[in-house]
Amino acid sequence: MNRPQRVRTDPDEMRARILEVAEEYFRRVGYQKTSVADIAAELGMSPANIYRFFPSKSAINESICGRVTREIVDLAFSVARTRAPASEKLDRLLMAVHRHNKATLIKEKRTHDMVVAAMEENWPVIKAHVEQLVTIIEGVIREGVEAGEFSVDDPVETARAVKLSFLPFFHPLLIQQCIEQGEDTEANLRVQIRFILKALGAAE
Repeated sequence: MNRPQRVRTDPDEMRARILEVAEEYFRRVGYQKTSVADIAAELGMSPANIYRFFPSKSAINESICGRVTREIVDLAFSVARTRAPASEKLDRLLMAVHRHNKATLIKEKRTHDMVVAAMEENWPVIKAHVEQLVTIIEGVIREGVEAGEFSVDDPVETARAVKLSFLPFFHPLLIQQCIEQGEDTEANLRVQIRFILKALGAAE
């Protein structure tokens, strides 16, 4: 007698489904109010099954945060690889990342809150995210040096300095505070970008 064969779910596919459901819950009710049981119920499985694919709720949090921050990295990279002078690319890159983070605060408040928590609690995924952005900025600076637009000795160190100068317009909590105080963050960023480009040796 032949036994019925069990349908085996591809682990990568199952992890992707779990993350899709988790992200939908995170955006709707917030990551703190979403439980593993909620995710499991939506998928028609037990919480124990979820733990077969993710060791903890924190691992799910990190994965969702990684998906959110990857959008920012993809945006920055898309600007960095355009055909434009390095000074123009750096200007557009910093403004695009700021606008994305500000839009998340306004339109996706629960996602914003998760990223704030991730940054305040130093989640490893945030450290990796910042390093990716710094690497992209470094690449633009190197292009500027090679083209004679920028005059800096160490693109790596300079990229980190740009990151620090950009931080008030990148950190979601600092953006939120500025908006609550009625500041025009984009106008302030344009002033900061002019300062950054001047420090890089770019022509007026």
